[in-house]
Amino acid sequence: MKFSLSWLKDHLDTTASAEEIAATLNAIGLEVEGVENPAEKLAGFRIAKVLTAERHPNADKLQVLSVDTGDGQPLQVVCGAPNARAGLMGVLGLPGAVVPAGGFELKKSAIRGVESNGMMCSSRELDLGDDHAGIIELPADAPVGMAFADYQGADPVFDVAITPNRPDCMGVYGIARDLAAAGLGTLKPIAVQSVNGSFDCPTEIRTDDPEGCPAFYGRVIRGVSNGASPEWMQARLKSAGQRPISALVDITNYVMLSFGRPAHAYDLAQLTGAIFARRAQDGEHVLALNGKEYALDAGMTVIADEAGVHDIAGIMGGEHSGCSETTTDVLLEVAYFDPVRIGDTGRKLNLTSDARQRFERGVDPAFLDKGLDLLTQLILEICGGEVSRVVRAGTPPSGAKVVPYHPSLALQLGGVAIADEAQKATLAALGFGMDARWNVIVPSWRPDVDGAADIVEEVVRIHGIDNVESVPLPRTDGVARPTATPSQKLERRLRRAAAARGLNEAVTWSFLPEAEAEAFAEGNGGLWVLANPISEDMKAMRPSLLPGLLAASRRNLDRGASGLRLFELGRRYLRGDKGHSDERLTLGAVLAGEKTPRGWASGKAQVFDAYDAKAEALALLAEAGAPVDNLQVMAEAGAQFHPGQSATLRLGPKTVLARFGMLHPAILKAFDIDVPVAAVELFLDAIPAKRGAPTFARAAYATPPLQAVTRDFAFLVDAALPAGDLVRTVRGADKANVVAARLFDDFRGQGVPDGQKSLAIEVTLQPGEKSYDEAELKAIAEKITAAAAKLGAVLRG
Repeated sequence: MKFSLSWLKDHLDTTASAEEIAATLNAIGLEVEGVENPAEKLAGFRIAKVLTAERHPNADKLQVLSVDTGDGQPLQVVCGAPNARAGLMGVLGLPGAVVPAGGFELKKSAIRGVESNGMMCSSRELDLGDDHAGIIELPADAPVGMAFADYQGADPVFDVAITPNRPDCMGVYGIARDLAAAGLGTLKPIAVQSVNGSFDCPTEIRTDDPEGCPAFYGRVIRGVSNGASPEWMQARLKSAGQRPISALVDITNYVMLSFGRPAHAYDLAQLTGAIFARRAQDGEHVLALNGKEYALDAGMTVIADEAGVHDIAGIMGGEHSGCSETTTDVLLEVAYFDPVRIGDTGRKLNLTSDARQRFERGVDPAFLDKGLDLLTQLILEICGGEVSRVVRAGTPPSGAKVVPYHPSLALQLGGVAIADEAQKATLAALGFGMDARWNVIVPSWRPDVDGAADIVEEVVRIHGIDNVESVPLPRTDGVARPTATPSQKLERRLRRAAAARGLNEAVTWSFLPEAEAEAFAEGNGGLWVLANPISEDMKAMRPSLLPGLLAASRRNLDRGASGLRLFELGRRYLRGDKGHSDERLTLGAVLAGEKTPRGWASGKAQVFDAYDAKAEALALLAEAGAPVDNLQVMAEAGAQFHPGQSATLRLGPKTVLARFGMLHPAILKAFDIDVPVAAVELFLDAIPAKRGAPTFARAAYATPPLQAVTRDFAFLVDAALPAGDLVRTVRGADKANVVAARLFDDFRGQGVPDGQKSLAIEVTLQPGEKSYDEAELKAIAEKITAAAAKLGAVLRG
């Protein structure tokens, strides 16, 4: 929100400088994003008097002026403005000055062969208005040679970021109230008088939607003259970034920006019969003031007459009923709209406005009468006219909110001891009431205050966050105990392991475009979709980490990366039973593009495949403490993966610890990726916890006293049997002696029957107190052969 220093001083009696005001605003929680001084843009521009004006010798539409700048040395300036003449008081830009509208620097130059020492400026060139028909004409008594910025009275403009919980500061008066409470001046009372009408309102005003519009106040003013608004009002609106339009429109904007009270003025001649608030009808359309047509539905509140809709309630007025220079009779609307309804309507229509920002945050329901009086008073002063009596349809929300409070909470919750009297003074300055038992009465303009903690926040921020001392946390004697939880330790360990394996960590948003989230929502019970997203690209909470990693991969591939190894450790969000939120710790990784670049030794570039993804999955699961030797490789990785190049790693038939493989071409197309991508997703929440009490140190390692023995076994098995199943069976055949088993050959060809394959496995045996004899080795071999036979394996002879 922007406002000028002079506008602030309309409501705050202070001598503080712009720098002091900005510092105080930051200190009390109203962040100043910038302070712009218009005088800086007008540096190098002076008031000058045209002494003579003669025709340019080489151009019919140019004149050569002799200009007095107050230093006794007239300057020659070439000018093309039709109103340039001797005796005119104007604004001269000297060489070195930068023209605000164009951003170019003025230089001494020759124009059509005649030297020009600057430029006489128009209002548009100085960003003071749209007039470009001629140069600025100042009063005859304007002081020659004076800096134009000083003459103009340009003052600093503050740009303050208002958080959504502070609707009271969506008007300059609310900001002035906070500054006064912080001791930076005295808040001036709102100068408004109740205006009694001289005739009954000729238009019926009512609300047919008491939920969406609980209160609708209005009155008619006839015989107005809708010309330009006063210069002081235009200056304030310009400082806020508003374009002055006409007196009636400017007055409603001024009251909104000054006091946070949106209102609307209708041209009475454009209304038919009664005017009222009602629900829109499905399929109705309205042409808004921004020139766009919007389709409405029954969930929206509108302002209409007997002919149709005129206004999207609380957001934007209609184009055909707005005030123009021909308006003579006007109907003023000051209403209270349901904040939730306004927010829903704005999101549906993708329509925002200054009025919507205030209504959906919550305007002061007790300010309707005073707001209407302010509008009436300003219109009568500026536009004249005769006013009707007020019509009040409905009742705004009422009833003071009372919060039990105790001054000791400032220290308990805020960490700073503040005297009771100082707390009372702060709350009173902010408009809060209080009884003898410290029951705090919340003012109607503070819908954000609900409990004692909110009162503490008010007291502490006015006291000054910077005044809260830093206090160290208490620490017990001796060696500090570990503070990281097992989950945090696991995350740290996996991050280091993934990085050590050459993966680069990515941090992506937890929110996704709904379409991307839907592609990975299969089997997860549906998506969590935000009702009020930051944008449509951040509407759904991620059901998987892979969409964010794929988006990151696409951005890198688009910028020339040939190969990527990315991983992310975070939460995925599932819709659990009965709609409950379910967060699960997950590690995702993508391997995209080239695994190794082309080279003289390796030949063509090699791309990642499903086995690379499997290797990453097994290595990281092992680091996470999963029993990788007992895992089964099974299918059903999901529709997002290539059905013939993907699998899951399971502990038993139901417990899925990971899925890996090549992503489906349809998924890659949806993410606009044209290189093969292997992916891994580890479900860390599914890893079973270790049995027994956790120990701080690892068990001592005992070196085997005897050398290990290896034996090779070659089995004929069905060609469809996964090799991993056979290796796992062999490893478990004799746990007392078999310490390792690995596949070293997979042969299919001559000597192997059709439909079968030969798998060769190296088995490592570890003797205990004595070496094996032949009988013991034979017994172990028989156990291994018998175990393999359960899978249909036959020892090759």
